[in-house]
Amino acid sequence: MSELPVAVVGAGPVGLAAAAELAERGIEPVVLERATQAGAAVAQWHHVRLFSPWSELVAPAARRLLEATGWQPPVAETYPTGRQWAEEYLRPLAAALGSRVRFGAEVAGVARRGRDRVVDAGRDSEPLVVHIRHSSGAEERLAARALIDASGTWGSPNPVGGDGLPALGERAAADRITYRVPDLTDDRTRAPYAGRHVAVAGSGHSALTALVALTGLADTGTRVSWVLRRGKVGDAFGGGDADQLPARGALGQRAKDAVAAGHVRVVTGFRTEAVEREPGGRLALVSDHGERLGEIDEVVALTGFRPDLSWLSELRLDLDVTLQAPVSLAPLIDPNVHSCGTVYPHGVRELSHPEPGVFLAGMKSYGRAPTFLAMTGYEQVRSIAAQLAGDQAAAERVELVLPETGVCGGAGLFDEPDGAAAGGCCGGGEPEVLGLAAPSAQR
Repeated sequence: MSELPVAVVGAGPVGLAAAAELAERGIEPVVLERATQAGAAVAQWHHVRLFSPWSELVAPAARRLLEATGWQPPVAETYPTGRQWAEEYLRPLAAALGSRVRFGAEVAGVARRGRDRVVDAGRDSEPLVVHIRHSSGAEERLAARALIDASGTWGSPNPVGGDGLPALGERAAADRITYRVPDLTDDRTRAPYAGRHVAVAGSGHSALTALVALTGLADTGTRVSWVLRRGKVGDAFGGGDADQLPARGALGQRAKDAVAAGHVRVVTGFRTEAVEREPGGRLALVSDHGERLGEIDEVVALTGFRPDLSWLSELRLDLDVTLQAPVSLAPLIDPNVHSCGTVYPHGVRELSHPEPGVFLAGMKSYGRAPTFLAMTGYEQVRSIAAQLAGDQAAAERVELVLPETGVCGGAGLFDEPDGAAAGGCCGGGEPEVLGLAAPSAQR
C-alpha cells in the first residue's frame, strides 16, 4: 500500500498543513474538498479577527513549501481576519500544492476495501476506499493507504435546545435563528438586528464576540439578552490580563464592560426547551422550567459544534462516549475535568484508532470539546505524517509549546448553578473560538 496516496479530507488550515507535511516527506497526499476553494469554512467568518497572530497560524511545513514559491509571509505579530487568513495563506498554500488538492469532491464514505466494519480479516492488508461524490454528479472510488479527516465541525452547529437536540419549534423558526456570528459590517446582514431585540445563546468566545458586536448597535435601539444555561456568569469572561492569548483576554473584558454598562441583559440558568412564535411573528424562548423570554426578533445561537461521524460509520473508531473525541485524547481535553493550561501537545499516539491508518485531526479530533488552537492541529499532522513515513521517533517527539487553551466552562458541572466545578480562566461550551475586530481571534 505504500504506493497509494494518503487521503486528506478538508482543505482548511489543518488539512492543507497535513498535505504539506506529507509532501515534504515524499508521501503523496490527495486533499478532498467539497467546496470550490480552500478555507471555505474560514471564509464564512471572514469578518472575524483571530485571537492568534500570524506567527501561530502558518504551519511550519506549509511555510517552507510557500517560501519556495516566493511567497512573502505577513507580519508575524499582527492578527488577521478570517478573510486575510484565507486569501493570504490558505489559498496560496492550496495553489502551491497544485493538483494534490481536488475541489468539488465530497467524501460520502470510507471503508476498508471489500469489508464492512464487522469483518476482521484484511484490515491490515487491504487499503481504504474513499467514496467520492463530485459536484458534477459523478462518483469515484479512491484507494488510499491512510485517511486524515480534517473536515472540522463548522458544518454541524449545536442547537438552541438545552438537551443537545433541537428545541420544539426551533426548526420552524429557522428564519429568525442564526448559528454563526453575524457580520454587522454588512448592511443587509445588519438590518435585521438594528433596533431589535436579539437573544444570544451560548457562553463561549463566539457568544462574547456577538455580544460586543451587537452592543455596537445600541444607538439604533438594539436590545441584547444573553441566555446562559449555567446558573451564573462565573468565569465566562475569561482571564482578562492573565490570558496567555492577549486578544482573547481583551475580548472577554470588552464583553464584561458591556454587561456592566447595562447594554446586555443576562438571563442565567435557562435551558431552552421550546421556541415559540408570538403574534406578529416575534419569538419566545421557553425553558425546561417554564420561564419565558419573549418579544425576541432574532436569535444568535452560539452553543458550540459537534463532529459529523456519519460517513465514517464503516470504520472502527475508538471514540470517547462523552466528547466523541479519540478515547486517548479525551482525558486531556475534557471540560468536565480540566481548567486552562491542561491540554498538552499530542500526536499520533493519542489520535490512533483500532482502524489502521485512520486519524481524526484538527477540530474534529476534539469532538465536542471547546477551544482548539491551529498550532495544536499543525502538531497533530506533523506527528501523523512522521509515523506514516516510518519516522517513529519524530512521531512521538513533542515539538510544540502551547499557551493556555481555555478548556473550561460550558459542559457538565460547569453548568451547575453553584459553579461547583468552576476554575480556570475561560468560559467555554464551544470549540469554535472567534473574536471581533482589533486584536481578537479564533485559534
